[in-house]
Amino acid sequence: MTITAEISTEEKILNAARLIFTKKGFLATTVRDIATEANTNVASVNYYFRSKENLFAFIMDETIKKLFDKIEPVLNDETTTAVQKIETCVGYYIDQLLENPDFPFFMINEVLAGQTNLPMVEKFKTLTNSVFAKQLYAMQADGVIKFHPVNLMWNITGMIVFPFLSRPKQLEAGYFNGAEFEAMMRERKKLIPIWIGQILKRE
Repeated sequence: MTITAEISTEEKILNAARLIFTKKGFLATTVRDIATEANTNVASVNYYFRSKENLFAFIMDETIKKLFDKIEPVLNDETTTAVQKIETCVGYYIDQLLENPDFPFFMINEVLAGQTNLPMVEKFKTLTNSVFAKQLYAMQADGVIKFHPVNLMWNITGMIVFPFLSRPKQLEAGYFNGAEFEAMMRERKKLIPIWIGQILKRE
């Protein structure tokens, strides 16, 4: 007989919220939607998380941690090249946003609200001391145009995030459907490292 741990009500709510937020988006999701998916009631959702906004913020913070837990070891891997690091990190980033397409809107709303201790902003500080940064500086010493490593990360982030920011309106206008958008983003997993490699004047 196999014994399995019972999933707590809190975890059921989190699992349901991840699913519904991804499927419907933050604005279209209601607490009742989440409660129904979690097979619980609205009172339970409010008991554990107080509001839909708090639940969304919890999931987004979780998303940032999950992303950077994967990216930081890659940036400090001494056995891979800078371009190989970019290929891996772009893949992780796009996969995370495909799972959480509202994430860019959450970040923008937090910035506009005056939030200054965003985990993603704090994580940029670690970039300047990473193996990746040292590799970029070494490449610059070999004749590549000089730039700060964060400038490169801003470029990569913009290439990944902007399609997600425009996604709702383009889906609404019928330019493509959800499956087509996902296919294009998976295509960008291959294209972005190529474009960045050209910037770095890779041979």
